Parts: sequence; C-alpha cells; structure tokens
Amino acid sequence: MKLHTELSYDAPPADVFAMLSDPAFREKVAEAQHAVSHQVTTDVAGAGLTVRVETEQNTSGLPSIAKKFVGETTTAILTETWKDGSGGDVEITAPGKPTRITGTVALREAGGGTVQTVDLDAKVKVPLIGGKLEQLLVDSLEQAYAKEHEVGVEWLAGRR
Repeated sequence: MKLHTELSYDAPPADVFAMLSDPAFREKVAEAQHAVSHQVTTDVAGAGLTVRVETEQNTSGLPSIAKKFVGETTTAILTETWKDGSGGDVEITAPGKPTRITGTVALREAGGGTVQTVDLDAKVKVPLIGGKLEQLLVDSLEQAYAKEHEVGVEWLAGRR
C-alpha cells in the first residue's frame, strides 16, 4: 500500500536538512509521538547522512485485530539514508514482524520555503488480513509524519 505525503516548511532546504540531521530534533519528534522509548543515531558522511530512529510504541489505540498481531507494544526502526541534502532512501522495519516499508524522502525549494516529500510502500505479509493491516500501518505513518511536521514547524520557528 502506498503513502505519499508532502510537508511544507517556511525555511530554505538547507535549514530543513539541518533540522532533520539533528538528533535533538528526532528525539523531540519521538517524544511528541508518545514513544514509550526511543534511541536516535545520526552519522554524517560528506554531503550524506544516515539517521536511525528506533522507537517502541504503545499499541493501546489499535483495533483488536492489529493488537493481536503486534502485542502491547511494538518496535519500529526508521532508517533514512540521505545521499545529500536533496533526498535519499527510507526503510522502516518492525523486528520479528512480517512488515517492511521502503521508499524515498526528498527536499525541494518552493517559494522561498521547502517541501519535504515522502513516498513509501508498506507491505504486511500476513494471509487474509495483510491488506487491512497495511491500511492501519499507512494511517499510523500519516499521523506520525503529521506530528513530525508539527514539531518541525515549531523547531524552525526557534521553539525547541
């Protein structure tokens, strides 16, 4: 199942990339998303960047069909591998679960600001209910990116 989202920021791409590169920003996003626990690592190499965010999320708000599948909490590992400040690859895995999300992230200048575009493909390999779980996963990702955007707008406005 596909996810496409565009997040607009009133800052140039270099500032948005710097924000996305900052472990403190990623930690603030995890806290805003009510992660039970989180661990953030970033590795800058030349113009590129690798970000790894491991979060444990409470599943209390999920429908029972999903909760039976994932348990009381679930771990997700987000890895973004940026070739430079314009974009890169995204992978989200859930250890021990037949779930895989892959795609891309890109930044582009737009009217003096920046648009961050995220395109993901979510796969849940579970017979009969995989499609329903994929929809729940995409919905959850949309909410997560909306919260990241909310934190990002505040961050770029200097409210950290």
